[in-house]
Amino acid sequence: MTQRPWVNYHHLLYFKTIAVEGGIAKAAKKLRLGQPTLSTQIKQFEATLGHELFDRSKRQFQLTEAGRMVLGYASEIFKLGDEMVDSLGDQHFSAKIQVQIGTVDTVPKHLTLKVFHQAQASFDCVVSISEGHGDEQFRELRAHRLDLVISNYPPPVGEAAGFYAKNIKKMPVAVCGAAKFSNLRRGFPASLKGQPFIMPSPQSKLRHEVEHFLKLNDIHVDTIADVQDTSLQKLMAAHGDGLIAIAIPAAEELISNKQLINIGTVPDVHEELWLIAAQRRIQNPVAAAIIKEFNI
Repeated sequence: MTQRPWVNYHHLLYFKTIAVEGGIAKAAKKLRLGQPTLSTQIKQFEATLGHELFDRSKRQFQLTEAGRMVLGYASEIFKLGDEMVDSLGDQHFSAKIQVQIGTVDTVPKHLTLKVFHQAQASFDCVVSISEGHGDEQFRELRAHRLDLVISNYPPPVGEAAGFYAKNIKKMPVAVCGAAKFSNLRRGFPASLKGQPFIMPSPQSKLRHEVEHFLKLNDIHVDTIADVQDTSLQKLMAAHGDGLIAIAIPAAEELISNKQLINIGTVPDVHEELWLIAAQRRIQNPVAAAIIKEFNI
């Protein structure tokens, strides 16, 4: 049986650097090697593989067809190595599995609590939870510093590559307020004209959908606050400061104990909830179990 050639990963790194930098001189400077040494190493690598990787007939090094294929593999191999180092850096190797969960700051807190309970039910684990803006959370997820993100919108279309997003809930939205606003049920939604509103933050998808609905119906409201935290929105609404547009399940508890009333459901407006993970060769088992099994 012919013995399979053994890949020297130093040679693979040298090859990738030359291909990316566009030539031996720049690669040698970056790798801090002499040009003759680097040239010899690449020739040895080509001899091992049995293929020429560069077309040397031109002044600049250009990849051959075999070289382009090898570069694709090399990029994946070193990307996987970086992911391994990041994954090892995230672990403290205690008896419990660790999972890093990020939540977008506009996501209802009760949902984060349910995800935490699902993690605990799936594994004996330690759950770290951080909160922040969506773009910040997606960056942390892409860099493998988070294992899972809970969001009320998916990653932007242009950035969706490399993410796995699962829609876990599509919830109807209602306008809610304290009991003193109960007369607004009659003639809804026209009755909302001129009423004080506590709006979601301008960055929120729900804010844009609510404003679109109001504009279509020629309803002008008095926006008195922009609040991204749904818990604070509910607190202010229960205090009678103004009306809020909120996913009905997020307001059910306050509605049932009569701190808030449902004035009317906003047609064609929904709050969506997503679980988002980065596509990785080695998935965190807790995050993988949540993505697979979680439901509301």
